[in-house]
Amino acid sequence: MTRSALFEKLALHAPHLSGRHAIPALPAFIYGTAWKKGATSDLVYEALSNGFTAIDTAAQPKHYREDLVAAGIHRAIKDGKIKRSEVYIQTKFTSVGGQDPDNMPFDPKSPLADQVKASVISSLQNFNFADVVAEGEAQYIDTLVLHSPMPTLNETLEVWETLEQFVPSEIRNLGISNCNLFTLMDLYERARIKPTVVQNRFYPSTKFDIGVRQFCKEKNIVYQSFWTLSANPGLVGSNETRSLANQVGISPQSALYCLVLGLGNVTVLNGTKSVQHMQEDWNAVKTVKEFAQSHPERWDAAVASFRRLIGQPKP
Repeated sequence: MTRSALFEKLALHAPHLSGRHAIPALPAFIYGTAWKKGATSDLVYEALSNGFTAIDTAAQPKHYREDLVAAGIHRAIKDGKIKRSEVYIQTKFTSVGGQDPDNMPFDPKSPLADQVKASVISSLQNFNFADVVAEGEAQYIDTLVLHSPMPTLNETLEVWETLEQFVPSEIRNLGISNCNLFTLMDLYERARIKPTVVQNRFYPSTKFDIGVRQFCKEKNIVYQSFWTLSANPGLVGSNETRSLANQVGISPQSALYCLVLGLGNVTVLNGTKSVQHMQEDWNAVKTVKEFAQSHPERWDAAVASFRRLIGQPKP
């Protein structure tokens, strides 16, 4: 990544798509909608009104309100805040083990492939914007993510092969979350349609996914970091993060986001409920990008120090 391209949107490498199925590139931040409950619709609307163009959710009523995510997007499109072609919508298939037993988007007793199909169909029904968009743009999902690998590789591949049946018409891309390097390598090797995104926790227990992120970079897979602030109070309070924050006049939290983005080939899930923080985080990205371009040596030093802090070798 050149300094001039710092924090620019990341295009998804998807050779299976034709030109008519172009999707928005991934921006620095994806708005995370977990645990927003009844406030989900309003928060999604505010996010789309304050810099966000990408939304992450899941067909998992236990932790997400996918229907209210869709309602917030619908309202933003209707009010002219954003076009459907400009917003990146990402949802997930969550297996029985991650669902509320009393509230699932599929019959848990049905065959696995049928569970996947029912979940996808329920998501497509939610993300139907036929009354506010042109024909052909009404009902599709930009990326469908397998929320976690299944208990066995064969089951993971069965889910994946079922999802592939929806690509590219109803689903543009596929991804996986909560995935270790060995599972990712197996899936990549065996899948007909390769994953285009990996969404994982960025935290010390996995050594900040250095191996996974390197594999993603090699295979043109975009790495999506989540739990970036909550799991890393040590990084937020580190000398490296506070030094950047002080140099450019932003919060340590925003500075950590920018340092993670500075690792390259990374987008960050940002689930703030505060409109002020939404604006501050986007402004911080702009400020740090300008800093990197005007003071390249200082920015390089900041990123190099951060890499050392998390134990990542030089690129």
